[in-house]
Amino acid sequence: MKKLFIKTYGCQMNVYDSARMADLLAPIGYAKAEDAEGADMVILNTCHIREKAAEKVYSELGRLRRIKESRGGDMMIAVAGCVAQAEGAEILKRQNAVDIVVGPQSYHRLPEMIARIARDKGHALETDFPAEEKFDSLPQTCDVSGPSAFLTVQEGCDKFCTFCVVPYTRGAEYSRPVAQIDAEARRMVEKGVREITLLGQNVNAYAGAGLDGEDWSLARLIRHLAKIDGLERLRFTTSHPRDMGDDLIAAHGEVEKLMPYLHLPVQSGSDAVLDAMNRQHTREDYFRLVERIRAVRPDIALSSDFIVGFPGETDKDFEDTLDLIRAVKFAAAYSFKYSPRPGTPAASARKQIAEEVKDARLQALQALLLEQQHAFGRACVDRTFPVLFEKPGRQSGQAIGRSPYLQSVHADNASHLIGKLHTVHIEAAGSNSLQGRLVS
Repeated sequence: MKKLFIKTYGCQMNVYDSARMADLLAPIGYAKAEDAEGADMVILNTCHIREKAAEKVYSELGRLRRIKESRGGDMMIAVAGCVAQAEGAEILKRQNAVDIVVGPQSYHRLPEMIARIARDKGHALETDFPAEEKFDSLPQTCDVSGPSAFLTVQEGCDKFCTFCVVPYTRGAEYSRPVAQIDAEARRMVEKGVREITLLGQNVNAYAGAGLDGEDWSLARLIRHLAKIDGLERLRFTTSHPRDMGDDLIAAHGEVEKLMPYLHLPVQSGSDAVLDAMNRQHTREDYFRLVERIRAVRPDIALSSDFIVGFPGETDKDFEDTLDLIRAVKFAAAYSFKYSPRPGTPAASARKQIAEEVKDARLQALQALLLEQQHAFGRACVDRTFPVLFEKPGRQSGQAIGRSPYLQSVHADNASHLIGKLHTVHIEAAGSNSLQGRLVS
């Protein structure tokens, strides 16, 4: 039995892809290794969103090369994911210890690529965009652990935000057929999964072939999956405000299994910056959308993404972002300094913002967001939630689970409930988690 170690960078979709790569390689004799040192094959499943992503990969490849050399070359190294797609043959050129470079839409070919190298020696490179073929080729079995799992339903993006590499590394929007998603979800539930998060780069643009021959929206897919016995919770991420249709808004008020937590990235509160980003919506559009969602689900919590220091962002633009945050009130958020991604329009834009300005703005933005996150946590105290327990806590008998709002919840005397939902009364809120007691 050979050993496989996969190091995953970036988004939840990469987490899903890494799990499916492990599923692909299990039938040809690869079992999971705890670290690279003990592995016969190492896969770096990479992300290209953040600054210096490629440099971090090359740094890790240098470390793996030394391990490989110390073992007389007896290790296979693969680079997968979005850096592989963006860099392609350049990776093989810069780091000759790499055996395989495979893009995110081609990893289903890994067994074939491994066999080709064993037969012909040399290297293997695959960076095509056959999304349909990829999902058709994935194994029917899925190795899941724990009561929560990710399930990719949509890939790629057609929005072409000027700061984003996703359309270039993941390709055009593609939606998996409902039958395929339904079958995978049922297999997950059979293995003990109670909560599924539907994934997509632009998941609410989902338009997959339905069971009746028509294209189904994400809302219709959610309503269908909610009927699966044993599946207790549904979530989806990541959304684009432009594709939040009437039926999806209605689903938040009507589908009990759809959790009251929505990640809805806005990126900026300035109309000028939103236009420069090619977001194709205004701040007022976002306000109206939030109002409509809260009208059907008053207890919903929102999270979002923010970029500060986008080219041309003025002090007034930044203040507009802070104003939007104060008005909407977020339960959580992800925020970043703008970093130029090679090949994107914004990378060559004039009026790049100085790093010290970006740093100051990010600190101010994160302070406000953290204040709101803590306020949301405190507002949960003395409330009662169903908690899905996922793993043991540090203390004997303690278990850790997730609230409907995706918060980490600690409860004593709950280790026997791992994998199950149980009602918890929240007694205290910490900076990043809640403490509660079981309700009999």
